[in-house]
Amino acid sequence: MRRAKYAALTGMASLALAAAGLAGAAGPAAAQDIPGVASSTANEFNPWSPQQGGHEYRHGALPGKQQHENYKKWVAAHNQAAATGQQTLSYGGGVDGIGVQSGHSKVYLVFYGSQWGTQSTDANGNAKFSGDSAGAAGATQQMFKGIGTNGETWSADLTQWCDGPNVASGAVSCPSNANFVPYQSGGVLSGVWYDNAAASPAQASGHQLGVEAVNAAAHFGNTTAAANRDAYYIILSPHGTNPDDYQNPTTGYCAWHDWNGDTTLTGGAASSPYGDIAFSNQPYNIDQGANCGVGFVNSPGTLDGWTMTLGHEWHEMMSDQNPAGGWTNHVTGSSYNGQENSDECAWLKPGTTGGAANVSFGSYGTFAEQASWSNDTNSCAISHAILTHGNTVTVTNPGTQNGTVGTAAGLQISASDSATGQTLTYSATGLPAGLSINSSTGLISGTPTATGTSGVTVTATDTTGAAGSTSFTWTESTSGGGGNAVTNGGFETGSTSGWTTTGSASAPAAAAHTGSYGLMLGSSNPTTDSTAAQTFTAPTGSSKLSFWYSNTCPDTVTYDWATATLKDNTTGTTTTVLPKTCSASAAWTNTTATVTPGHSYTLTLANHDDNYPGDPTYTYYDDVTVS
Repeated sequence: MRRAKYAALTGMASLALAAAGLAGAAGPAAAQDIPGVASSTANEFNPWSPQQGGHEYRHGALPGKQQHENYKKWVAAHNQAAATGQQTLSYGGGVDGIGVQSGHSKVYLVFYGSQWGTQSTDANGNAKFSGDSAGAAGATQQMFKGIGTNGETWSADLTQWCDGPNVASGAVSCPSNANFVPYQSGGVLSGVWYDNAAASPAQASGHQLGVEAVNAAAHFGNTTAAANRDAYYIILSPHGTNPDDYQNPTTGYCAWHDWNGDTTLTGGAASSPYGDIAFSNQPYNIDQGANCGVGFVNSPGTLDGWTMTLGHEWHEMMSDQNPAGGWTNHVTGSSYNGQENSDECAWLKPGTTGGAANVSFGSYGTFAEQASWSNDTNSCAISHAILTHGNTVTVTNPGTQNGTVGTAAGLQISASDSATGQTLTYSATGLPAGLSINSSTGLISGTPTATGTSGVTVTATDTTGAAGSTSFTWTESTSGGGGNAVTNGGFETGSTSGWTTTGSASAPAAAAHTGSYGLMLGSSNPTTDSTAAQTFTAPTGSSKLSFWYSNTCPDTVTYDWATATLKDNTTGTTTTVLPKTCSASAAWTNTTATVTPGHSYTLTLANHDDNYPGDPTYTYYDDVTVS
């Protein structure tokens, strides 16, 4: 279903225009002076709404601060103040089957028009533009990178909203079998495009903005409806432009969001061959000063309103992707009728209940944001519990870890999920310098660069937002026990230095398990025996030898194989760490063995090829560590 003209707009989904000089601008004298507005108050349309004049597509569009004050005065004068409890949102039944973004959001930034100036790169690796004196571009990229990191709970309000066939139109809460918005762990920024093929229009229509969003979908390769189901395109107009007349002193706004198929867009709907396209109109509203939020939270706070607007529109898009099929206010007679979750909490002053505040996204920065309405708490929430809706993620504790500075490390984290069909995303805090975790596989790897003991916490999060964590200590030390630990165990020198080799032994990039290089024993051409051996002393505090191997063996173990042995030179005993193995899958596999601190060991990695034409056998080895 589609939304009719909103009865009221008070959110930031469209922070209206801001010039300080507008504070004294004369507004409509009275409702009866406006054509088409009845003298009775029951169905009067607030003339200070950005949707006045047929702009109903400005979903969630919020008047700027001055328009907002005029708006409230009009509501009070016409006896349209909402009663307690009339902020409750309800489900709109979906548009084209879409209500909310029930997957991991993919945010694409489109810097629209050559007026952004010359592009370069800032200190954070973000796109930077000479026509952006306020640094809005960098802040935008950092903010969307930071959502769902640092344990932030500003975005967790979204985890209460849902869609799907099990959610009835008009529902005010979600059944357990709904499709919920997951917690957006790990950031949502998916791409940046500077479309400088031409100048941005001085006053782009809604249709033109929609067309630009469709063009962006093509640019980013999202050319199917499935690819755009969780995509969102922010069309950022440059300084000095007036997209969709956002600077209008009466019906101005600061941003809005919509979808391409809305026929009420100025100029009409924008055709898409790629499915429904969710997008927003983000003017360079810093030009409008305090009326669009400059200085609202901080001083001077140049980017306060900018980031509040971005966050406002993203929140509303997530909970109402194709307006108004998602969650909006349908309470008859409420002054909030027609509003979305962020509209209902806009312009609440810092320090007040549900007021705007700075939100930390860890290393990505701290940004001014506003609260959004929560049905489950019946309040405006700048922070909300992360709802997981029954799923349980369990991360297996790997125990205390020890390593040696300068020696490559590898630790595979394992996790399970009580729900089926979930994809886990891994993150970690407190890792020793030089180590990182693969967000897709959970493998911690790298070469530590500093000594010390760290408290490490690893978190696995599924696509519903359910998360589980485990904590352990990791100590990195210098080599000890009268000898050296494994040298060049990650082969990152691009050579076999530190190893004694025979036969065909090299360190190509193709052999890497992690990093840039790995060890290759054998060849893609038939050969014979190839080995790499190293003698080392297990450091103090160590207990384990570990390495990864990948064997390519088109023959059988009778004729060709990989193998590895570990000789304890102190005791004279030899352990077969890797029994003879012949595998056609070439999958990477981890192998470990126990070591005793202070003992001298010789590790021998081997590949045997019977030199028979047609079935050459070779083995990759990498990430040899003692920890």
